[in-house]
Amino acid sequence: MSETPNIINDADRPLNSENIKTKRVDINVLKARAKEIQDKENFKNSIIIIFFLIALGATGIYFSI
Repeated sequence: MSETPNIINDADRPLNSENIKTKRVDINVLKARAKEIQDKENFKNSIIIIFFLIALGATGIYFSI
């Protein structure tokens, strides 16, 4: 006779509402994180634009000679 194993997953257990607590989020921390990410992106974009301007200038100098 084969029996089905008695497996209890976390999904099968009832939720314990006492252990669930909401954490407060500081808006200044979120703003600082967003600003940091945006500054990195702006720096990368600036590097790319400067590279293309230098390449364009070098190409212009090369063909003008």
